[in-house]
Amino acid sequence: MKIILDECVPRRVANELPHDVSTVRQLKLAGLDNGELLKEIENQFDVFLTVDQNIQYQQNLITSKIAIIVLVVQSNRYDDIIPLIPSGISALIDIKPGELLSISS
Repeated sequence: MKIILDECVPRRVANELPHDVSTVRQLKLAGLDNGELLKEIENQFDVFLTVDQNIQYQQNLITSKIAIIVLVVQSNRYDDIIPLIPSGISALIDIKPGELLSISS
C-alpha cells in the first residue's frame, strides 16, 4: 500500500507506518490546493493522510481513486498525531478508494 502524507503532517510520522510512505513535500507538490493535489496523486497512491478537517467539505470523492484518512487532532504536532497512528494503521485494512475516514481519540 502506498501512502502520502499531506504537507501539514510531520515527516517523521512516516516512520510509524508499516507501508511505502512519501510526503507531499518530497514530491514537490507543497502549496497546491487540495483539489489539484488529489488529482496529481490519485493514480500514484492508495491513501492520503492529512489533518485537514475541511477536506471532506471541499472535495467530491465519489469517483476518486484515492482514499483519505483525516486525523482529527488539536494541532499538527507529532506528539498530538502519534496517539492516532494505531487506529490509522487499522483503518488501512478496510478503507477503499473514494472513502474518507476521520479518526479521533
